[in-house]
Amino acid sequence: MKPDIHPNYRPVVFQDASADFSFLTRSTIETSETIEWEDGNTYPLAKVDISSASHPFFTGTMKIVDTAGRVERFERRYGRRRKDES
Repeated sequence: MKPDIHPNYRPVVFQDASADFSFLTRSTIETSETIEWEDGNTYPLAKVDISSASHPFFTGTMKIVDTAGRVERFERRYGRRRKDES
């Protein structure tokens, strides 16, 4: 491999704040925060909006996650959802 052209592939903690769920995996994502993991080591932290702990496909429950007012913008354009349309 050529030196200095590949991204840094290292352990990173991904944290889903809505489900209070975190997992450690390897990634090339750039982060500015760090967290101390269960093993006592400090790893880069990447915060995510949805993970397998909060996604409706895996949980079987419908939960609306609003990022940057997308739900309100949709409801202004197309009207509110009725309860019987779920």
